[in-house]
Amino acid sequence: MTTTTAAAGTETPLIPPSTHAYADVIHRLEAGGSMLPDTPENLQQIIGIYKAYAVPMDFYWRDLLYIAERIWRGGEKAHPELLEFMAKGETRAMPKLLHHLWHDRVNMEFAEACMQAMFWHQGMGGRFNDYLASEAYRANADRAVKAYFKGNLVMLGLYKLFPEMFIEKVRQLSYTANLGLFWEVMAPVFFEMSDLYDEGQLTSVPAAMDFLVNGIFAVAGRPIYHHVFIAGECIEIIPKSEGFTWLYEAALPYVEAVFYRTSPFRGTKSYNAQADQVPDDQADFHYGILYADVFPVGSAGIPPTLLMQDMLHFLPPYLQELYKQHRRGEEDQLIQLGITFQRSMYNVTSAVIQALRCALLYPLDDSNPEHLKANRSFFEAQMDRFLRPEARLSDIQTQDYR
Repeated sequence: MTTTTAAAGTETPLIPPSTHAYADVIHRLEAGGSMLPDTPENLQQIIGIYKAYAVPMDFYWRDLLYIAERIWRGGEKAHPELLEFMAKGETRAMPKLLHHLWHDRVNMEFAEACMQAMFWHQGMGGRFNDYLASEAYRANADRAVKAYFKGNLVMLGLYKLFPEMFIEKVRQLSYTANLGLFWEVMAPVFFEMSDLYDEGQLTSVPAAMDFLVNGIFAVAGRPIYHHVFIAGECIEIIPKSEGFTWLYEAALPYVEAVFYRTSPFRGTKSYNAQADQVPDDQADFHYGILYADVFPVGSAGIPPTLLMQDMLHFLPPYLQELYKQHRRGEEDQLIQLGITFQRSMYNVTSAVIQALRCALLYPLDDSNPEHLKANRSFFEAQMDRFLRPEARLSDIQTQDYR
């Protein structure tokens, strides 16, 4: 915490220590650190999992934008490791349909579940969701629907009878584009972090967090939009001229909807209102990776089992070796991997918290006690979200959590 030198030559705090349950974590954040402790193993784990995540994410964003736009964006190819896996999977080269039926593939269901979480937990920041309820959006969506079904009298008739059903589908595609544009940025960021770590240039957890903070600000103003291509024509359902940005319309809503909230697994919570197992208030949803009890259940919810399975194919050798040394070795790689992913997302969340503090409040080395108190209140409010018994913030403070 920021200090000042007293007359006797000793340093005294500008503000008193926090009395919060997570005071140690708050003081670490105030010193420019992460919620995740700075240890060599934590750094190795998070960087390794960023690399393993980036490879399937390179597929996720391309496929999401293909779905949203009905066209493959650009001429670039997917990551070589991904293309190699797609060719032969874990088995051998065979027709794509057989890979799919054998479940020897990258799981797009995870990406779609993340999109659905954003679509359901709407209004998490920015103006994106408000625009989807506007007359301007409806007019653009109407034009796209009529162009897509041109000459199809049956579908145009159904559209006339049930317009809201079609418009709602277009809104879902707009969120698909939103998430695709978000991950289009994050995949190369994670690849670069892996490269820097391999070169010995990322040497601490705070350095990894700062890299993410700087990356967030570098691309904060990147446009979020939704263009569709129908019969060679580009229809701007959400034009770039609306001024929606990557940070406020994609990144922050993603963290809120996916890291914190998502939704309970089917089969682990009853959705029957009389059972009272799912919160009445949407703000009380707490089923994201930051709260996950990491055990494989074959679902795209929390823990993100399908993503865990995808990342398993692309683990760096040093993570494979680390997992062999603990618990049941290769037999529970998936669980160890999931906990590593949880650690890494606490670091990403730390970067988001620090970025928000930079944007909204004061520097960490500010000498004004009132400013430091404002920062303190902000950090404590963020930590309040982890006071729930399901939160894993306490667990990730020790290496014994595996």
